[in-house]
Amino acid sequence: MSFKNPKLTVVGAGPGDIDLITVKAIKVLKTADVVLYDALVNEELLSYINPEAEQIFVGKRRGCYKYQQEQINELIVARAKTHGHVVRLKGGDPFIFGRGAEEMEYAADFGVETAMVPGISSSLAVPAYQNIPVTKRGSAESFWVITGTTKEHKLSKDVALAAKSNATVVVLMGMGKLPEIIQLFQQENKNDLPVAIIQNGTRSNEKVGIGTVDTIIDIVKEQELSNPAIIILGEVVKHRAVLANVQQEFANI
Repeated sequence: MSFKNPKLTVVGAGPGDIDLITVKAIKVLKTADVVLYDALVNEELLSYINPEAEQIFVGKRRGCYKYQQEQINELIVARAKTHGHVVRLKGGDPFIFGRGAEEMEYAADFGVETAMVPGISSSLAVPAYQNIPVTKRGSAESFWVITGTTKEHKLSKDVALAAKSNATVVVLMGMGKLPEIIQLFQQENKNDLPVAIIQNGTRSNEKVGIGTVDTIIDIVKEQELSNPAIIILGEVVKHRAVLANVQQEFANI
């Protein structure tokens, strides 16, 4: 094997719909010598990879870890040193709760050149696919994107701060903490605040539950919603129904 400059490119695969990966990401996949990909990556995207590249599944799901993060870091460096260009393909955008920055720092410490290709974040695209804007004039002037589970496996304290605001709140990886999240909004007397939960967003098997702070837990049980899912809390959730009503009116004309 001829010597190749060790390099890591962290690539965002987007939220699930294969058409939401960027042109630049596809170009990078075609130059890869090794691709390490996650569980949330749509496997149809693997067809874009250089056919001579080694493909390694390193996905992590709750309760199932094929590789620990430390092992992934070491694998990146080892393959970069022996093979050349390693592409780390991660769901959504790797810099939004994706640990892409950590992997780049680790690789850089071992003299590996690093680069990053942003991806379309599920925090924006998944609500958008259901006609839910995270900001809307008159409804929300800002939005929070918060991880539901911290490194210590606890609910982020930022959720309590967000519950006090008028902003749209998007919680990733929060289904396991849904009762705690709902309780924080109830404490702020936001019982009637609209809530949407979207499972497998932008994919063909997408599931959606719409309710309020007081009703959403029952809706989750009724519709058997689970991870991977995104929680959206805010008045902007109403836009989905408003748009549907307008479209229905035009359809009846």
